Amino acid sequence: MKNILSLILAAVLLSNCHGLNESFKKSAVGNPYEVLVVCDEEFWNAPAGRAIFNALDTDIPGLPQSERSFRISRVSEANFTGMIKPFRNVITVDIDEHMYTKTSFKYSRDPFATPQMIMTIQSPNREDFEQYVNENKQVIVDFFTATEMNRQIDILKEKHNEKALATTKEMFDCELLIPAGLNGEKRGENFVWFSDFNSTNPDILSFVMYSYPYTSTDNFSRENYIHMRDSVMKINMPGGKAGQYIQTDSMFVEITETSDRDRYMQIARGLWYMENDMMGGPFVSHSMVDEKNGRVIVVEAFVYAPNKKKGSMLRKLEASLYTLKMPVDKMIENSTHIPEVVVEAEGEKTE
Repeated sequence: MKNILSLILAAVLLSNCHGLNESFKKSAVGNPYEVLVVCDEEFWNAPAGRAIFNALDTDIPGLPQSERSFRISRVSEANFTGMIKPFRNVITVDIDEHMYTKTSFKYSRDPFATPQMIMTIQSPNREDFEQYVNENKQVIVDFFTATEMNRQIDILKEKHNEKALATTKEMFDCELLIPAGLNGEKRGENFVWFSDFNSTNPDILSFVMYSYPYTSTDNFSRENYIHMRDSVMKINMPGGKAGQYIQTDSMFVEITETSDRDRYMQIARGLWYMENDMMGGPFVSHSMVDEKNGRVIVVEAFVYAPNKKKGSMLRKLEASLYTLKMPVDKMIENSTHIPEVVVEAEGEKTE
């Protein structure tokens, strides 16, 4: 009997070994949107290394001032050990003319820590490496941005504003996860505003959701987007005095067309201002058609933080936009993860 129990125990331990390994992994080091490049100093200062730096050294889009997309650091391969190895976002360089005939991206998730993402750029030579990185700058930026957005979504799944979730279910029959700190709520007709506004905090993080009838694809023209946003904000977001209300700075609106869960999605980034006041800041919004109910659903995050960097604040809010589940989405598993940029995954790695 003792031998049978021993065998059962051994089987249970073996079946759970992968889960145990995951649970005992180190916690990743580094802050969100920090990227560590693993290469020697000579390579880093050469054109191929500068190509990586220039790809990462871009502005966060849609902000009123320049803020870098990533904080960049470098370490040699020999020093990529110990406390450095669990870094959350890593780019490694692998140049070998005998192993590779073309340049490509590969990635490995959580090989030495969690959460961790390691992108490897493989190439037969430096010239091809440089050209490939220059041609795929946006792929690198989008890859690590999507990685960090998904990490923030995982945080939101664990901790979010339950009252706001109930409100969006009640008002729109939708599900939405927003940060727990946005406890303020104001409702209007087919409109709700969540914020962390209080009398002692000059910064305001805001999230709005509204809907309007869908009539045609003209709903998604740049002109109609700005018109609808301004109309909704004028009614629902007045300032403290007569004649004050939120409007869109139409000269600084960038529209991107993409898809989410095989559904058309319009992403708008730009600047807002308070009419007849000095308030203003950046915003980002997602607009999609709810075909079941014949309406357009808009979710938007915007920030007011005078004299402060706003990129980190807006990015945290932006992750919430991707958690929107409309009525037809509620049964879709993992529908709150944004699609990661397609690069080839590496096999499992061990330390």
